[in-house]
Amino acid sequence: MEAALVSAATGALKPVLGKLATLVGDEYKRLKWLRGEIKFLMDELTAMQAFLLRMSEEEDPDEQDKVWMTAVRELSYDMEDSIDDFMQDVDEKDTKPDGFLNKIKHSMEKLRKMKTHGRIGVEIQDLKKQVIEVGERNARYKTREAFAKTINSTVDHRALAIFEHASRLVGIEKPKADIIKLLTRGGSGSAQQKPRIVSIVGGMGKTTLANQVYEELKGTFDCRAFVSVSRNPDVMNILRTILSEVSNKNYAHTEAGSIQQIIPKITQFLKEKSFFIVVDDIWDVETWDVIQRALCRTNNESIIITTTRKNDVAKECSSSQISDYIYNIRPLDDMDSMKLFHRRLFYSEEDCPPHLQKVSEEIIKKCAGLPLAIITISGLLASIGSTEEDWNEVNKSIGCGLDRNESVLLNGRNDSVKGMFKILSLSYFDLPPHIKTCLLYLSIYPENSVIKRGDLIRRWIAEGFIHREGKYTVHEVGQRCFNELVNRSLIQPEGLDKFHRVERFRVHDTILDFIIFKSTEVNFVTLVGLPNVTKGTRSKVRRLSLQDRNRGNSLMPTGLALSHVRSVSVFGNPVDIPSLDKFIHVRVVDFGHCDKLTNHHLKGIGRLFQLRYLNLSWTRISKLPEQIGKLQYLEMLDLRGTCVCELPASIINLGKLVHLLIVSGVKLPAGIAKMQALEILKHVRVSIQSFGFMQELGQLKNMRKLALDFSEFECATEDTMELVSSSLHNLGTQNLRSLTISSGSNFLQGPFSPTQLISLREFYTLASTIPQVPQWLGSLINLQKLRLELERVGQEDMCILRCLPVLLILDMVACEGSLAVGGEVGFRCLTVFGYTVLSGEMKLKFEVGSMPKLENLTVLFRPDESETDGDFDFGIENLPCLTGVKCEVRGYDGSRVDSARTALERATSTHPNHPTLSFEKSCYSNS
Repeated sequence: MEAALVSAATGALKPVLGKLATLVGDEYKRLKWLRGEIKFLMDELTAMQAFLLRMSEEEDPDEQDKVWMTAVRELSYDMEDSIDDFMQDVDEKDTKPDGFLNKIKHSMEKLRKMKTHGRIGVEIQDLKKQVIEVGERNARYKTREAFAKTINSTVDHRALAIFEHASRLVGIEKPKADIIKLLTRGGSGSAQQKPRIVSIVGGMGKTTLANQVYEELKGTFDCRAFVSVSRNPDVMNILRTILSEVSNKNYAHTEAGSIQQIIPKITQFLKEKSFFIVVDDIWDVETWDVIQRALCRTNNESIIITTTRKNDVAKECSSSQISDYIYNIRPLDDMDSMKLFHRRLFYSEEDCPPHLQKVSEEIIKKCAGLPLAIITISGLLASIGSTEEDWNEVNKSIGCGLDRNESVLLNGRNDSVKGMFKILSLSYFDLPPHIKTCLLYLSIYPENSVIKRGDLIRRWIAEGFIHREGKYTVHEVGQRCFNELVNRSLIQPEGLDKFHRVERFRVHDTILDFIIFKSTEVNFVTLVGLPNVTKGTRSKVRRLSLQDRNRGNSLMPTGLALSHVRSVSVFGNPVDIPSLDKFIHVRVVDFGHCDKLTNHHLKGIGRLFQLRYLNLSWTRISKLPEQIGKLQYLEMLDLRGTCVCELPASIINLGKLVHLLIVSGVKLPAGIAKMQALEILKHVRVSIQSFGFMQELGQLKNMRKLALDFSEFECATEDTMELVSSSLHNLGTQNLRSLTISSGSNFLQGPFSPTQLISLREFYTLASTIPQVPQWLGSLINLQKLRLELERVGQEDMCILRCLPVLLILDMVACEGSLAVGGEVGFRCLTVFGYTVLSGEMKLKFEVGSMPKLENLTVLFRPDESETDGDFDFGIENLPCLTGVKCEVRGYDGSRVDSARTALERATSTHPNHPTLSFEKSCYSNS
């Protein structure tokens, strides 16, 4: 991906270079006399940007490099602010004066602009001096020898894990048994013609687990090998090591040769032999593709274990690209966590002093079952003594450990904490620069926050961390960045929705400590309001996170320069909500869920001419000021959960607004056709909008996602119904990708026949039950995700749905009735299917060939205790790709509930894939 606009590594250098290029263009002809100086700045800053990008890949740059990199980043932010101010002053359009007074006013305006041009000349000269000084300072104090980096000869943490005796490992027996079962399943008589390959995936503990299985089984094979790949692999050396170990001969110092020469040697040697090989710590598929050529052309009596921290790599490095040969590292349960913690400190749980029992439990809970986290924290505790006060201080510092980072990490008091951060550094420095920036940005959130994926991606966009790339929209690029963080186990998904998407997530406390340390080190984020957290030594604040953990006890510290702040995030309800007048260069303002925010806090918002993102959701705001129309760069406005009933007329002047999120009762003004940048609009109650608004809605050519609420629409005239239908038709011929209809039963059964919605990818209905699947739905040939609510599901309905050629996700809600999914051709792409019956017995049956690629099945129903028929045999054995089943039973706990659980447990246990089963009960009533 192309370098981000703004990043933790290069600061604002890229946007500064773009804006300097604009200043030497034809639009600013009056600055010809400055072109030499501006081009000098561009050349110098381009070189600095390249150096910063290169240094961002270094795990341990020296102190002089760090100082210089910080100076360049800080200078880049200041430069962008100066250029923005200048552009804002001179970009106001000249109008021909009319009348004597206006002519005088016009002359004074021209004089002001002349002075502005003179001022930018002085500032450019000053910036040139600063750039020269920064460059010369680095040259003065940097010797040439300092650039020759030495390789640290440190012990690899994986090597230590390999020599850990099994008797010292807590919670290893169950996962070890699971891995052995996967490796030996089917035996030598199976149809498998290649070695069975099991991939272990996770953040920590992979090497230890793989080694324990290796030690258990290696004696039963003719030859064996354990090799580590690492982040920057030498593939030739890895292949030499494999050949050396399997042949028991030393090939490490043979002639260099080539990969093409050594692969046949390994293959020939392993021919007709059984072997067990562990390929540890694979970071990319390309490396595995080379290694597996030497190993996977032999018989089925051999086994291979691969380990990786990336889910997508695990899929490629296993016998099957579905989950039956992939083992995900699981956290320790509470009992094993306590056992490991106490063993490291007291040798046994019984030896734990009573006064430390409670704080021990709190600390263990924060470790979230991660063995390395438990070991690291227990090592820290062992070094500070065993008083309750000391342990409570450590407990409080977990999750906000900047003081700990400085006092422990930098002073070297505890090697285990440094080791933990070293392991995290390994994953961090492997990230591309823009992903690093996206990860560091998570440091703005308080400990244990549950963060919404969509909100985070919108913030990344507004900050300039990501941008459009080729055929991908900027939001799709953000989704890819988010997925990368999930795949690398750097964020923890907080469950999946019914469409099996990660909508919310957390950041583990230890990782949060690490990214806070990194963010503060480069003055990327400033945290205010947390006890025992160092604010940093630099007074200029770039991104402010104001957090209130004590319900109104946080105050803004004095001495912070806020005029250069680029984003303000308020969490909780601080006493001191800063005035917006202080943040004249701010890009992002997030007051979401701040109960104390009222209308007067928005005073002066019209002067925030660089504002891109404004979140006022779930606050006491009841009215937006007219001045909001002056925010010419605003891209996202979130008003969900507010008391706003009507948007001001000036809102239509927001020509760059992309996301407008409102509650259903908000009335929008006429003239919305001017807002051509709008891509996401939800939720709009149709019944309260003007005729003109609904007519202009169809003119928004860039609309991608639209949610319409048809509440109180029953008495709408036929003309109004046709107008709404016509607008949707117009949008469907443009870029509309997602449409949600709420309370729209009458509309869906009326004139709505969206045969022109060819572009539609997602269609959802909420509280909109209709008798049957409409015929026009079959024309939506690009539909990938669908949610429908029906009175009952018949075979005619299934015939329409199965013909949708690219349907991936289907969620159906039926008031009553049974469903038999026949084996006719269809549903060839469907991977997720949800079926809800609101009343009556769940009667669902899959026949052979019905949904050949289905991976996840979700069923929800309320069993009728009076009925005795139905054995809950859904026929899941006829779903060959099934990997997960979720069943939610609503109502009281009776025999039918037990029957459902027993039947599903039996069905999943006998299924060839052994899909996971999640069975939930609730007392929810559908009435």
